[in-house]
Amino acid sequence: MTLFEEVQHLTKALSGKWEPEERHYFRKGSLNFFVQDERHFERWHEDIVKGLEQEFLRFKNAVILWTMHPWERDAHLAKKAIKRGPQSYSLIVEIACTRSSEELLGVRRAYHSLFDHSIEEDAAHYIKGSEHKLLVALVSAYRYEGKRVKDDDAKSDAEALANAIKNADKKSLLEDDEVLKVLTTRSKPHLKKVCEQYNKISNKNLDEDLDAELRLKETVQCLCAPHKYFTKVLDAALKNEADKKVKKALTRIIITRTDIDIKQIRDEFQNQYGVALTKKIEETANGNYKDFLLTLVTKRN
Repeated sequence: MTLFEEVQHLTKALSGKWEPEERHYFRKGSLNFFVQDERHFERWHEDIVKGLEQEFLRFKNAVILWTMHPWERDAHLAKKAIKRGPQSYSLIVEIACTRSSEELLGVRRAYHSLFDHSIEEDAAHYIKGSEHKLLVALVSAYRYEGKRVKDDDAKSDAEALANAIKNADKKSLLEDDEVLKVLTTRSKPHLKKVCEQYNKISNKNLDEDLDAELRLKETVQCLCAPHKYFTKVLDAALKNEADKKVKKALTRIIITRTDIDIKQIRDEFQNQYGVALTKKIEETANGNYKDFLLTLVTKRN
């Protein structure tokens, strides 16, 4: 049993009912948790306290996100991403491109109610640089949700993208109006067909040819292969050396996708990395936080 599992077990058992002498015996018998100095003063190990604080914080944040209405949750996430700058712009792409048109409209309504601004207004104001046009257009989009796709139109768009990528040294893809029009207005079924046509034209996947433009690459993945995108982000968040910002994606993705496609994400993760997502969570997370994530990941869709 790990340290955090011991604390979890004790927390459930104690329920605040121990008397002072019982807590004293607990301190005496829990050398993993406490240290005694030269004055025989019992105190917590500082590193243990810091670790517990972080785990309890992650659990608290996960529960809060889980109980929010999805529109409110996405609105809060989008607000933070817009204000934090380029290192968080992936989250804006994720929300704008992996939600349905009605869900994104709901997020915009929630954003307006919560912050007395529109998400389009804040995106236009705070997002600077070359990614400005793309991100503002993505959060403003309302895509056709039907299944109807015209093959000739998809082929034409694929050819336009191939030509733009071929000439990217002459004109930035993020400044190319044709590229932005295709990626920010077309329906998801249409764009999947565009990716198929692009592969026939170039013998390469569209997202592979966009390696030089990370935000466009993420846009294509979120629109056309969201499970591939989510597993990539989860893998990065589950690495031991990941920083706190990257690790936060573990909570976000599991909570936002549990009621939608967590089974498909589990399957894709297994296919991509040869290990179960549940096993990686068991190896990385701790205590109540770990149990909470595993409960969500193993829910049936």
